[in-house]
Amino acid sequence: MGNRPKRSLGQNFLVDPNIQRKIVEAAAVAPGDEVLEIGPGRGALTRHLRAAGVRLTVVELDDQLAAELAADPDEAFTVVHDDVLKVPLRPLFESWTGVIVLGNIPYNITTPIIFRLLEAPRPARILLLVQAEVADRVVSAPGSKTYGALSVGVQSVARAERLFTVPPSVFRPVPKVSSALLRLTPMTPSPLSSAGSETLRTLTRAAFGWRRKKLATTLWRHPDLRMDREEAKAALEGLGHPPSVRPERLSPEDFVALAGLLARPRCPRVRPA
Repeated sequence: MGNRPKRSLGQNFLVDPNIQRKIVEAAAVAPGDEVLEIGPGRGALTRHLRAAGVRLTVVELDDQLAAELAADPDEAFTVVHDDVLKVPLRPLFESWTGVIVLGNIPYNITTPIIFRLLEAPRPARILLLVQAEVADRVVSAPGSKTYGALSVGVQSVARAERLFTVPPSVFRPVPKVSSALLRLTPMTPSPLSSAGSETLRTLTRAAFGWRRKKLATTLWRHPDLRMDREEAKAALEGLGHPPSVRPERLSPEDFVALAGLLARPRCPRVRPA
């Protein structure tokens, strides 16, 4: 496969065989496992996965690369020529909750891919090669400068691990930043329903969008939340926080609990004159 990387698709091909093997080893696949690979490109990880005897489905948007991958057919190998953000993924597998997902994914669509994969029901585990800065944000702990809506959104439904750094030199073309392998293991059972997940997204966008404000103020005044003032104070105190707490001090579990309160039916609120 000798086609040139397309900047429009965010292609940076992984060319180091040792890193390729290290990523596949981290996935801990076994013969017969159902595996989804996102953006296989020239087949850097694909060849190692096929050699491991898994039942592999790859989703590739690039016309030429998809055709070249499909030219080497096998009953345990399926090529889906489509956009991973648009194609229905679950129907591609007998049991989506048992699927292992791998991918060297474009930096510019990393967050949408992560949140799409974490929609319920979720696969067994997800390993993604992402920009190192993004991996750091995903695994950040409460109170750190990089802790935010992305950290909470992921950690509320999955265990997140930054496994190792991958230098720019192992890619072609060479990116300007380092990458890192991120492993996400969804929680079973999920602590959130589909409705709860949507409420959590609304809550975290509001809280971290008004990051400098006291969280009680955000819960009370933000147009997407509009929790009663006394209820907001009581909710935070019930979680062991003062009303003056800033959002970065709350754990993902705290945010899940707050989302649960916000999702409950409440009487219409009347603002004082």
